[in-house]
Amino acid sequence: MTLVKDSLEPIYQQIARYFRAQIESGRIAPGDRLPPTRDLARQLGIGRISVVSAYAQLQAEGLIAAHAGRGTYVSGGRAPVRGLDGASRQFPGAPDIPMREITRLAEQPGVIAFSGGAPPEEFLPVEALRHALNLVLDRDGAAAVAYEEADGYPPLRAGVTEYVSSLGIQCQPDDVLITGGTQQALDLVVQTVLGEGDALITANPTYLGLLDIVHVRRVRPVGVPVDGDGMRLEAVEAAIREHRPGLIYAAPTFHNPTGAVMPLHRRRQLLALAAQHNIPVLEDAVYHELGYRGTPPPPLKALDEHDLVLHASGFSKILLPGTRIGYVIASGPLRERLARVKQAADICTPGLNQRAIHVFLANGALIGHLNRVRLELRERCAAACLAASRHLPPGSQWAEPSGGLYLWVRLPDDGPTAAELYVTAIQHGVAYAIGTLFYTDGSGGRHIRLNFAAHPPARIEEGFRRLGAAWQAWQQTYAPAVRRAPIL
Repeated sequence: MTLVKDSLEPIYQQIARYFRAQIESGRIAPGDRLPPTRDLARQLGIGRISVVSAYAQLQAEGLIAAHAGRGTYVSGGRAPVRGLDGASRQFPGAPDIPMREITRLAEQPGVIAFSGGAPPEEFLPVEALRHALNLVLDRDGAAAVAYEEADGYPPLRAGVTEYVSSLGIQCQPDDVLITGGTQQALDLVVQTVLGEGDALITANPTYLGLLDIVHVRRVRPVGVPVDGDGMRLEAVEAAIREHRPGLIYAAPTFHNPTGAVMPLHRRRQLLALAAQHNIPVLEDAVYHELGYRGTPPPPLKALDEHDLVLHASGFSKILLPGTRIGYVIASGPLRERLARVKQAADICTPGLNQRAIHVFLANGALIGHLNRVRLELRERCAAACLAASRHLPPGSQWAEPSGGLYLWVRLPDDGPTAAELYVTAIQHGVAYAIGTLFYTDGSGGRHIRLNFAAHPPARIEEGFRRLGAAWQAWQQTYAPAVRRAPIL
């Protein structure tokens, strides 16, 4: 194997291409064992991570298989790239590294990871949780760990009703269904409203978890373009006429991944479109309370005059991710169908966690905690924008968010795509989320999502410095002036 280190093609792709050609030509047969990654890296005089990434790419394609304790062998077949849930994620322009490998690389010691979607551990009120759990166990005894009602712990449903009223949402406790996190709330709505092959309209880019849901449920995602104010409504209307969707998914406040906030007039226009065509709207409001510059418009549910909005949110991003407590607000027959699907999925959401969250709501601790989190997020957001201006390559584009956890960056055209840069970034000790993963059509190759909330300002500065250094290293290694084709 001959590697061309000054080629435009990354080293790991050269290695993968070499083995792919050997396998497809029959020179390496099914059952043959590939060299251990450490040995091959040493023989080629390169970093082991390049070999690991090449093997991961071949494994995602189904050409090789790793067996614990025995090594890596040729399997001969091909398989699609798979998402976080193992569902097929085959689309044009998908990154060459599978999601699980991306996650594993980002978790290496010393890597500053901006790739995750969770708040940092220091945001979590652990002592308050301990107090809430002890209070619940002392007060309720065995009832706290017994099966709960399928719809959810009644006092928590009443607490959620009171809580969302502060956001302008008027509902009854019977309209609230407690779920195992917001992700389950979204999944339940998709299962209840849509059938296999039905179309769902969403922003493009959109939440990665939603794409995993629609692939598992065999629903057709129809992505519509966005601008700085969220989904473009003329594109939504055109998609409705062409695809006859059964559901519109919207994250109007601090949208993941772009951070966009849909203004009030566009929210009203979206609801008018939905009412005109009688299409329910699934509102993902999990970031709504995480604003730190100004007050966002009311949730869609607060503006809903036709009872078309299913409002999904939870406490994972704002309080305690591990408790997995979310909720969906709906009414009438649809609310009953959601409850039946929920009961078939998991019988009930853990009662102890529900009761502990209820304590947070009832004693007012959530509001104080949110205020502290918002102050910290504002500081980290400012640090991220300043570090981006200092260290990201010239020509990078981003908009300073007014809430949420993420900075959505478009890389310049005169360099690598996000996927091409990823391994070099890991080698420099920094990780991010590759933009392509958030698109319904595999576009967005030059976008990256950075979770600045995950680190304090000094570490944000260092992480962005490493990212800028990775870009420069890639440019030097694969200079555009050198266009020799690799010979393997």
